[in-house]
Amino acid sequence: MATAHLLTPPRLHHHPTTTPASSSAARLRVTASLAHPLLNSRLRLTTASRPLRPRRRAMSTTVRSSLIDPDGGALVDLVAAPDRRAALRVEAEQLPRVRMSLIDLQWAHVLAEGWASPLRGFMREEEYLQSLHFNCIRLPDGGGLVNMSLPIVLAIGDADKDQIGDKPDVTLEGPDGGVVAILRRVEIYPHNKEERIARTWGTTAPGLPYVDETITSAGNWLIGGDLEVLEPIKYNDGLDHYRLSPQQLRNEFDKRGADAVFAFQLRNPVHNGHALLMNDTRRRLLEMGYKNPILLLHPLGGYTKADDVPLPVRMEQHSKVLEDGVLDPETTIVSIFPSPMHYAGPTEVQWHAKARINAGANFYIVGRDPAGMGHPTEKRDLYNPDHGKKVLSMAPGLEKLNILPFKVAAYDTVAKEMAFFDPSRSQDFLFISGTKMRTFAKNGENPPDGFMCPGGWKVLVDYYNSLQAEVVPAPV
Repeated sequence: MATAHLLTPPRLHHHPTTTPASSSAARLRVTASLAHPLLNSRLRLTTASRPLRPRRRAMSTTVRSSLIDPDGGALVDLVAAPDRRAALRVEAEQLPRVRMSLIDLQWAHVLAEGWASPLRGFMREEEYLQSLHFNCIRLPDGGGLVNMSLPIVLAIGDADKDQIGDKPDVTLEGPDGGVVAILRRVEIYPHNKEERIARTWGTTAPGLPYVDETITSAGNWLIGGDLEVLEPIKYNDGLDHYRLSPQQLRNEFDKRGADAVFAFQLRNPVHNGHALLMNDTRRRLLEMGYKNPILLLHPLGGYTKADDVPLPVRMEQHSKVLEDGVLDPETTIVSIFPSPMHYAGPTEVQWHAKARINAGANFYIVGRDPAGMGHPTEKRDLYNPDHGKKVLSMAPGLEKLNILPFKVAAYDTVAKEMAFFDPSRSQDFLFISGTKMRTFAKNGENPPDGFMCPGGWKVLVDYYNSLQAEVVPAPV
């Protein structure tokens, strides 16, 4: 269902230590657990009559948005320096070769830019087991743990395994056969597909899109090692300029003087309900004393299932949302998150949140049924729609990220606009699901006025018209 959600006070990683603000009963009416932008510890902010101001670090002359440290303390960058690339290409020609699929390439991209920091390559068995069973991996030398809820692995077949033998390094090719990277100090271990599927999705029911696309037919072995990517991964699809790395995003936040960054992930077109909650979040952060909160509008750009709107269409639609003034271009950064989509509900949403930590976001918006889908064989949701935000509020390794859950928004038939749902007049609200939205667009019908900006809606209608034009009538 295409619903949006209103910021409510989250109960996050409660710390028993009180602050002067929390010790005053008069100021303890409504609280939201929010990370102070310039401190590592959490600060309890309140909706008091006099708004609290964020403290500034002593002697600081520049407000920087890189306020939340990346997991492991430093961003991983696995792309080789330009002066090493010629030698690496010569070396790569002498090594055993493994061909990656497009989804494998997308994961290599994720790893190379540091979205999965502190991971330095496809998981070896110890990292894989920690991720699969604990949703975390331990840092070396007792440095704590970081959230890592999805295994990032590379599957190979028996022939690949035999070819590699006991050689320590392997060349990774892209889908087109071009050299992408060298995987060093490799470890090969069994790929128990049933266990992986059951622990990641909580079911082995047939029809899970990612499983059907990439796991069922994958090899019976996993290969892990340290990744060295020869050059930045590009797709040459006209969208590479949107694919900002975590470091590039942090630099852009600093350039804009952000003192808070709130991330919103989506894999659907932006409607006015989404815009309502994003604009309302910024308003709330301003009320809490932040001076320049920046929105990271961060559509998922890796694999998605066949009936999702394709990435190029979504990006065109998002640009129209900014052109039409629904979101403010001065306070919004639109960028593509390169990760493939699992549709693994509460397990996957931890990965989505963790990756945004590495990009420099210290707030993460979560709504109903994040990363969820309908059950593949039954007429129900695969996951409880409230469990995603509850899991995020408790997930180990995500304590420094502030989770912003929202209440439902829907189309107000009286005001003729998307609005926050008022249960006292529920009869006035219309819920427009993603399926209904797509049906409108496919049939060339307009949704109710105020549901989506006209320019954005036209992009969807044109897309579905192009699909119908491609259908060739069967011969009589």
